[in-house]
Amino acid sequence: MALSMITPEFLIERNRDRCINCQVCVRQCANEAHIWDAEEERVVADDSKCVNCHRCVTFCPTHALTIRKFPLEFRENANWTRNTIRAVYKQAESGGILLTGMGTDRPYPIFWDHLLLNASQVTNPSIDPLREPMELRTFLGRKPDSLKIVDGKLAESLPPQIELELPIMFSAMSFGSISLNAIKSLAMAAEKMGTYYNTGEGGLHRDLYQYGKNTIVQVASGRFGVHSEYLQAGAAIEIKIGQGAKPGIGGHLPGEKVGVEVSRTRMIPEGTDAISPAPHHDIYSIEDLTQLIFSLKEATNYEKPVSVKIAAVHNVAAIASGIARAGADIIAIDGFRGGTGAAPLRTRDNVGIPVELALAAVDSRLREEGIRNQVSLVVGGSVRNSADVVKAIALGADAVYIATSALLSLGCHLCQKCYTGKCNWGIATQNPELTKRLNPDIGAERAANLLAAWEHEIKELLGGMGINAIESLRGNRLMLRGIGLSDRELKILGVLPAGE
Repeated sequence: MALSMITPEFLIERNRDRCINCQVCVRQCANEAHIWDAEEERVVADDSKCVNCHRCVTFCPTHALTIRKFPLEFRENANWTRNTIRAVYKQAESGGILLTGMGTDRPYPIFWDHLLLNASQVTNPSIDPLREPMELRTFLGRKPDSLKIVDGKLAESLPPQIELELPIMFSAMSFGSISLNAIKSLAMAAEKMGTYYNTGEGGLHRDLYQYGKNTIVQVASGRFGVHSEYLQAGAAIEIKIGQGAKPGIGGHLPGEKVGVEVSRTRMIPEGTDAISPAPHHDIYSIEDLTQLIFSLKEATNYEKPVSVKIAAVHNVAAIASGIARAGADIIAIDGFRGGTGAAPLRTRDNVGIPVELALAAVDSRLREEGIRNQVSLVVGGSVRNSADVVKAIALGADAVYIATSALLSLGCHLCQKCYTGKCNWGIATQNPELTKRLNPDIGAERAANLLAAWEHEIKELLGGMGINAIESLRGNRLMLRGIGLSDRELKILGVLPAGE
């Protein structure tokens, strides 16, 4: 075999004075970066296999391990960076496309960080959420143009809605891309916190039917695991057209991840690749999408709202307008920083737009056309904390999806190697020896704690603005100010500059 030009990404440093050769790191590393040398009777390391997942560092009983970037210096060149050169070496050796996991790590502007929230002072006093009621309950679904009230009571039935105790849901992650224990963790946390999790395109495992009232079931192009009982099991149905990490690209679950349970749930042969084509076989126009939306509503007796998930792209406002008119009750917009189990590196880093700009454009377009009430907006794509949630609501969202944040709460360390199936934290894997590392009861507690903490912070932020209900913030861009943004960016976002 020809000499490889690819050097390790990370360097494993072992403090020999602390290392007791207990081999915990050997047993914990699914990538076999730590090896027991029987002849030398000590643990040695293969730096080339390290993905910097921190598992060995966390579990080392004597804190003998440190992981650093491999100290190889390329000649300084602003155009031909270290990562660019390594990518060329990899493709020259393999002849294949480069895969990666999680969201883009390119230094694109993060518009959340360039938006500041307003605060009340004297004339509009703030509210203390510990002593005064604060309403975060959110209803997702189509709203009527007007309500008929008779004797103080609603005299008509509303279109189907789903009710959230707080405007945060767990985004779509399929069984296959992540483990059953990871999905169970999110399902139990959603049930506890009065919100929803999304099945992704992998169908619904039998163990998860008990959480149906907190489940959004997804229908993707591959139609994996889609059948009548599946559609009836969830509280809402989501048609996946695209996702932020790979707009215009379909899904691919490698055959080595399709074991007995994944095979049964997805209704495909064991050991075969699960490929979702980029286009749906029956959707090539808004009219086709309309037919699928109403077919799903017909199949569920018009009792469940239907959502359509799209990636944030340059003409997203026009697309969203068509989707609203096609009969969708909810539109989910996924920005280009959204995570994924596997995506072509070039697609992840070069296709799509930030969800902040997409959200503002869509909300403005629907309001201008007088149809904003006909559809709820949910956004995802690197919502990192409670402040991001509040800013999204002020820009026009009804609720947000979180996925990477949720996985981090379960223990993910963002090593970006989800596609290998060797997740040392038992999350993005189907290896039974690895999946058991994630206890779903502990995972559910941690994910619920994250939502509970964000809920408290959201109430504090709302109270500081003098707002006592999330409904009063929705689309209220006067509560935002931009900092460090161009006039064009401020115009698209629909916010004033700081100081004005």
